[in-house]
Amino acid sequence: MLAYSSIAHAGYVMVALTTGSDSGIAAAMFYLAAYSCMNVGAFAVVSHLSGKDERYQSIEDFAGLGQKQPFVAAMLTIFLLSLIGVPLTGGFFGKFYIFKAALESNLVWLTVLGLLTSAVAAYYYLRILVMMYFREPGDAAPAAEPLTPAFSAALILPAIGTLVLGIFPGWVLDFAGRAASLVR
Repeated sequence: MLAYSSIAHAGYVMVALTTGSDSGIAAAMFYLAAYSCMNVGAFAVVSHLSGKDERYQSIEDFAGLGQKQPFVAAMLTIFLLSLIGVPLTGGFFGKFYIFKAALESNLVWLTVLGLLTSAVAAYYYLRILVMMYFREPGDAAPAAEPLTPAFSAALILPAIGTLVLGIFPGWVLDFAGRAASLVR
């Protein structure tokens, strides 16, 4: 699912670039920074849960993760909420700036289409959250492996990046705006 969602997120970046404006280029740069944080973290969780045998993951494999591995579930929650575009995450401001740039360029239909695809994607991300917190772990669920310091850092650093971009977006957006003016 995360691989398929990457296609949709690439579409959001294309919306920003379609505007042909400095604000669109800056929005694309900001979104790529936010997307990098949330996607690295989400894929780290999936890699951890698949284990050493790299088995195929299904949504049912996340059942009860909030009980079995609360730290991992909390980190995945941050990443999923950002992928949805919930406020106080980098994903929210990334989508906000993209859709704002599209509206400024009179691409209303593209903005509406982007918002609709965001709503559809939210359903799939929320299904994982429901599985993690509102379902009991299955019998086939792998045992919780102890977290290494390196893996903990691989979750904490992208989570911090995701939240910093959602709480203080101006830092990166100002930089992206200056860089966008150099690109044109």
